[in-house]
Amino acid sequence: MSNTNFPELIWFNGEVKPWQEAQVHVVCHAIHYGSSVFEGVRCYNTPKGPAIFRLKEHTRRLFDSAKIYRFDMGYSQEEINQACIDIIKANGFKDAYLRPFGFMGAHGLGLNPPKVPLDVSVIALEWGSYLGEESLENGVDAAITSWNRLAPNTMPTGAKAGGNYLSSILITTEAKRHGYVEGIGLDHNGTVSEGAGENLFVIRDGVISTPPLTAGILPGITRSTIITLAEEMGYEIREQALPREALYLADEVFMCGSAAEVVPVRSVDQITVGDGKRGPITEKLQKAYFDTVKGVTEDKHGWLTYID
Repeated sequence: MSNTNFPELIWFNGEVKPWQEAQVHVVCHAIHYGSSVFEGVRCYNTPKGPAIFRLKEHTRRLFDSAKIYRFDMGYSQEEINQACIDIIKANGFKDAYLRPFGFMGAHGLGLNPPKVPLDVSVIALEWGSYLGEESLENGVDAAITSWNRLAPNTMPTGAKAGGNYLSSILITTEAKRHGYVEGIGLDHNGTVSEGAGENLFVIRDGVISTPPLTAGILPGITRSTIITLAEEMGYEIREQALPREALYLADEVFMCGSAAEVVPVRSVDQITVGDGKRGPITEKLQKAYFDTVKGVTEDKHGWLTYID
C-alpha cells in the first residue's frame, strides 16, 4: 500500500476531513502499545451501483473486538456503518477497501488507560487484491514459518486488534525473506492455524476442511462466506485440526480474507499442491465468491449494503 493510494478524505471522529488533517499525537497510546481494533471491508461496484460486502457483520466484529479488550467505541454500530457509506461517497469511489479503526488516543503511557472512548477513523481507498491480482488465477507459493500463532490465554485471537498483528508481521516477513509470497503459522499444538492475514482451506477427495476457531484463528467473515457458499453447492465442510502434512498432501489449498479475497496456494514449503495451479473446486468457490460480492448473483443473504 503506497502513499499514492491514500484518499483525499478520511472519516475521523465524526467528521470527514482532508487526509492531511487526520492526525494523532506521538504519545498516542495505540502507537506505543497497539491498543486498537480494526476491520478490513470491501466495497464492490455491482450492476446496481457500489455495495459494501457484509458491512453489518464486519462492524459487529469490530465492536466484539473492542468488547474483548474492554474498549468503549464511543459510537453505535449504526453510526460506524453510516460512516463507511459516507466516506465512500465523499471520495467518489466505486470499488474500495475500507479500514474502520478504533484506537486509544493520547491518554498517557500506563498499561491501564483511563476508561475513555476510543478515537475512531474510517479510511476508504482503492486497493487491489492483497497478494496481487495475478495471485487470484496463478496462486501463490507459501511456507510454514517458525513462528506459531498465539496460544489460548496469551492474546485473544478472536479479536482483530492491532497488537495481535505483530505475530502476522513475523510470519509474513520470515516467509518473504525466504522467497515466498505468504507465510503460514501453526497453532500451539503444532497443527495448521492460518496465514499471516488469511484463513486457510484444504481440499482432498472433494472434502473441504478448515482449521477450527480453537486453532488460534480469526473468525473470518470471508471464511464464513466460503463455508456458506460451499455448503450451498453441496460440498462437505469439516472444521477440524489439520496436521501440517495435510497441506502437502492436499489436492487443493486456498487462502481467503477480505483483503486477499480468494487465493489458490500452488505450493507449501516447495511441495507442489495438486497440479501446482488453481484447482477446480477452488475456481468454483472463487467464482461464486466474486459473483456474490459483485452482485452478479441474487443477494439472498442480504450481504450487500448499497451506497445510495
